[in-house]
Amino acid sequence: MSSSSPSLEILVREAEGFCVWNGPPFSNGQPTLKLERVSCSNTKFSVDGSKLMAIKSDGIISIYNSSSLTELRSFTIANVTAAELSPCGTYLQTFQKPTTPQEKNVSVWNIETGDLAHSHYQKSITKTTWPSIRFCPDESSACRLATNEVQFFDPKDFSKGITSRIRVPGVAAFELSKTPASHVAVFVPESKGSPGSVQIFGCGKDLQSQPSARRSFFRCSSVQFSWNHGSTGLLVVVQSDVDKTNQSYYGETKLHYLTIDGTHEGLVPLRKEGPVHDVQWSFSGSEFAVVYGFMPACVTIFDKNCKPLMELGEGPYNTLRWNPKGRVLCVAGFGNLPGDMAFWDVVNKKQLGSNKAEWSVTSEWSPDGRYFLTASTAPRRQIDNGMKIFNYDGKRYFKKAFEKLYQAEWKPVSPDRFGEISELIKSVESLKLGEGKSQGQGSAQKKAIVPNTIAKKPAAYQPPHAKHAAAIQAELLGVNTAGEMSKNALRNKKKREKKKAAEAAASGANNA
Repeated sequence: MSSSSPSLEILVREAEGFCVWNGPPFSNGQPTLKLERVSCSNTKFSVDGSKLMAIKSDGIISIYNSSSLTELRSFTIANVTAAELSPCGTYLQTFQKPTTPQEKNVSVWNIETGDLAHSHYQKSITKTTWPSIRFCPDESSACRLATNEVQFFDPKDFSKGITSRIRVPGVAAFELSKTPASHVAVFVPESKGSPGSVQIFGCGKDLQSQPSARRSFFRCSSVQFSWNHGSTGLLVVVQSDVDKTNQSYYGETKLHYLTIDGTHEGLVPLRKEGPVHDVQWSFSGSEFAVVYGFMPACVTIFDKNCKPLMELGEGPYNTLRWNPKGRVLCVAGFGNLPGDMAFWDVVNKKQLGSNKAEWSVTSEWSPDGRYFLTASTAPRRQIDNGMKIFNYDGKRYFKKAFEKLYQAEWKPVSPDRFGEISELIKSVESLKLGEGKSQGQGSAQKKAIVPNTIAKKPAAYQPPHAKHAAAIQAELLGVNTAGEMSKNALRNKKKREKKKAAEAAASGANNA
């Protein structure tokens, strides 16, 4: 890491509150505290890492400058049940449990001034409908889902009200594209025999009348959107609650790909049947990885034209995490899987290393791309809480157990502020190569000979009762299960043969 690069920091929240650690590399192998423990019930960074929100008791929400960790402002909001920071930390959005339909219970607060910038009524919130107002990463655009339409606002001046809207009858979900926020994707579920659909609209007023791309499908109850960096392509995981082939209890999933110009609208060609466990764009936005299929799952990397670039084999995997520098991909099996992790250098198409992180609930790369953090957290897991930090090649760097751990995450920092990880990979590879040469001196003169072994043909299946009968037969007759005679059986056989030979000789003499 260059001297101009910012230092890494880790937020750790336990039952008593949260604290901030100075991130790796650790002196003496242990982290040091940057901020002592602060009591709270929940915390969250803004996407750019400039602000930190802490929800405390009695409806108090404190906003911190995440660099100096000083409190900037505090809001007291009664009956608050959810809160969210805008990506650049300009606004705080809160949801209060409504008492009357006339009450405007969703509020957008300006953090710098403390003023109320916007408010409206919303009956309830779900994962699909919260946060109510969505911002693109650079806060140049903001919009919300309403009945049969998507409404747009000017983030610099909410007092203008709704600046434009896209009419989409039956719309149930939407997702703004990343920077630039040029397009928005909307989802309309199936209704009365008509298929569900995903449509892409331009965000400009003159582009909102007709979709630039559209994809229709049956057997669809929900979708997951994934825009690439650069806002040119959209991956859509289509989920059906019922699998009509009866192959999966969890329903059926399909992966579709659409481009904003409509040049590509179709299924991603996956070579194995089964669910789509995870799909992730690289930070360059030019390729994406998919882990899919019944276990052991397959892992494939595609370019943005849906052409396979690289196959990473099969294994007990369901999670993908791209390194912020785009060169390394972690393929893992978390949740109800054993926790296997494989770290791949996708540029040189080779595996850097592997390890295991059992019971992991969360996982993410450090902003500089050199460390990978996994955490086993409550309430998902009530025992064996803890965190682990690994190097980019899978070697474990740090481990710590907790009585109760609720959150462990890196402070967000733009990856552009750090040096390239390729230089580190090259230096480590040269070191490994030097070690290999020193250990392998003289190996060319004395080459180990590996004996050729012939693989045994697998035996035919025998039911348990047949195996038991064979064992009894072997015990009675002195023959083992492989068909070879035991020592006692051979001795008895020789005695019988000698006896028969003696009897034959005696009978021959009597006849003479």
